[in-house]
Amino acid sequence: MASFDQIGNIIVFNEEISKEKAKSFINNRTKTVAYKSKKYSGKLRLPRIKIIAGVKTKEALHKENNVFLKLNIEKCYFSVRSANERLRIAKLVKKNESVLVMFSGIAPFPLVIEKNSNPDEIYAIELNRECHKYAKENLILNKSRKIKLLQGDVKKVLPRIKKKFDRIVMPHPSDSFSYLNLALKHIKPKGIIHFYTFGQEKEIKEIKDKIKSYSDKIRIKKVVKAGDYAPFTYRFCFDLAMM
Repeated sequence: MASFDQIGNIIVFNEEISKEKAKSFINNRTKTVAYKSKKYSGKLRLPRIKIIAGVKTKEALHKENNVFLKLNIEKCYFSVRSANERLRIAKLVKKNESVLVMFSGIAPFPLVIEKNSNPDEIYAIELNRECHKYAKENLILNKSRKIKLLQGDVKKVLPRIKKKFDRIVMPHPSDSFSYLNLALKHIKPKGIIHFYTFGQEKEIKEIKDKIKSYSDKIRIKKVVKAGDYAPFTYRFCFDLAMM
């Protein structure tokens, strides 16, 4: 059977299923069944979502790691499968750290970090205006007091922030290397960068060598398999410690 994700009260299949089959998923927990079509829209290339059965809505309220997240599942990228990874990062954050989250979306990383650790402050940058709008709602929903949201391209916004961070999270695996130099300019000595990229297990050494070529001050503490992407291809997180 086709795989699916449960986002709040909405189930999203990765391929189309019959209306009869979709209706069998409707219950107290699931009000809407939809699927990702092969069509993409907008400059951010988000997949179109088609509703098959149930309530005709694309807005969901999802809960993970003690955090509530509101979003439009078609206009905002969000992976429920990264919940454990977000909690892993949150538990690594030390008291009074200054944290930067690039590509912060609807703010799952910032909120999970704030709710499950004790940072001093969290800066979050997101390009997608719709995600930024929901992120602002989510900060109110979760009574956030430590997160500062910034909307725009990381390459334009971050250079205007005249400070360095104890920890930087880079959850954009498809284009992470083009932002690594910028992250290195904004990380404190002995700071930590969580660098995400796609690859195969046999490519790990090659990826490590490429990362190290950016600075002789990088030490790779840990490599975590943070999710599947395609057959034999994974989403890896390289935890980088600055010397």
